[in-house]
Amino acid sequence: MLAKVYSMGLKGAAGYPVAVELDAANGLPAFVTVGLPGNALRESRDRVLAAMRNSGFKFPARRVTVNLAPAQTRKEGTHFDLPIALAALSASGHLSRGPWEASHCFVGELALDGTLRPVRGVLAMALEARARGFEAMVVPSANAAEALASGILVKPVGSLRETARLFGPCSLDDADSPPLPEPEADTRTDGESVTAPDPGTRALDCLSDVRGQSLAKRALEIAAAGGHNILLMGPPGVGKSMLASRLAGLLPEPSEAEALEIARIQSLVRPFAPSRSFRPFRSPHHGATVAALIGGGTPVRPGEVSLAHGGVLFLDELAEFPRPSLEALRQPLEEGKVVVSRANGSAAYPARCQLVAATNPCPCGYRGHPRKGCACSPSAVARYLGRLSGPLLDRIDLQIELGPVAFSQWAGAPGAGETSAQVRPRVAAARRIQAERFSGKEFRLNASITHRELRKVCSLDAEGLRLLESCAEKLALSARSIDRALKVARTVADLASCPTVREEHLSEALQCRRLDRLIDQGEN
Repeated sequence: MLAKVYSMGLKGAAGYPVAVELDAANGLPAFVTVGLPGNALRESRDRVLAAMRNSGFKFPARRVTVNLAPAQTRKEGTHFDLPIALAALSASGHLSRGPWEASHCFVGELALDGTLRPVRGVLAMALEARARGFEAMVVPSANAAEALASGILVKPVGSLRETARLFGPCSLDDADSPPLPEPEADTRTDGESVTAPDPGTRALDCLSDVRGQSLAKRALEIAAAGGHNILLMGPPGVGKSMLASRLAGLLPEPSEAEALEIARIQSLVRPFAPSRSFRPFRSPHHGATVAALIGGGTPVRPGEVSLAHGGVLFLDELAEFPRPSLEALRQPLEEGKVVVSRANGSAAYPARCQLVAATNPCPCGYRGHPRKGCACSPSAVARYLGRLSGPLLDRIDLQIELGPVAFSQWAGAPGAGETSAQVRPRVAAARRIQAERFSGKEFRLNASITHRELRKVCSLDAEGLRLLESCAEKLALSARSIDRALKVARTVADLASCPTVREEHLSEALQCRRLDRLIDQGEN
């Protein structure tokens, strides 16, 4: 007897349909899975057999072959347990055949007692199921919130027996089995109405918690408004990490489409429902490998740069990161995506995030400190700063040098200064100006302006040109540094709702490029 039901596979951040075909033929009892199953999928045999037995069903005592089509694509994950079990129920006559086999999509991991456990990537699979025209998707109850965001009809279930009960009468081999539960009511919604809480949401820290550091606070506002990457350099204890953690709270709330995209990536590593208030903030350890940062492993999983998509990637102690890891970030930061290639195929993940990097000015951390002497030799400082990847620094528009906070500022009233809630509307207004300016183009923020477009949107008046020429000569600015300064100046003008870039805008932008010479000396 032959039965076929449908499920979904994952390739990168996207789903694709998988037909689960089960044939029960005469012969010695056996259970064979074909169609390039991964390790976890090969182990599904034991889970399915135990779950069916403990749910009161009998597995066919025949030679059972399970084929996962398309057979040329490798399948990974435990979410194929449920469709394999349902195909076995249908082939053995426990479950009535019907149109549900072609109209529904099934995902779920089976426990040995027949209950369903949550799986990863349900939102990506549900979005693809809706695009492919499936009528409904059956998922574990714990995954229901994220699946609802796709807009498809979602049927949450808690066990194999409950799933079987959804599709009409079924027969049990164990007469003493407990009665089948009534199915939960079908639930339908769309992405715009999803407000379910997600485990990654956290209260964002307020900018007013940071004492002093007015230049760095202003730089964070500029970075949030224009999508600029930022480097914070200073001795220990000046607030670099504290400032970095405030950037996500300055970003405007994501749109419905952005929230859905963020949730789609987050769901690849844990159950996650979309939230209009959530922006990811990722802070990997400085010992992170290339695979940890950009993705990899077996099966392939997204890295930190993809998990920060739509939010902030914070690299603390930048100079301590392995050089290959920093070099690997160049392409994702430039293109906004990651392609991880393996022998059996490639996986693509979005990776459009803002980079915040922090580093000490020298190995001991106290170079330039007004009260603590630096114990590092010039050659040690040069070697330390030489660890910073030049091409990566080329993608950082804002470079801020921080000093120690005066006691009078530290002892001031808590909450002094502007709060994140006060800064956020200015950031949102500047982003609206950029969205209107770049309407119809591939980019939406000043940080992504191409060299050709830069001259059109960042034209300077006579005073601005004289200032730029003077600073370029005195500071020995490279052509790239000048371009980055102009991008920042354009954002400063947008924050002031000024259609043209003026001298004061350029002057403020150049103050955020004060580390160019220091870093260049370190590399040389």
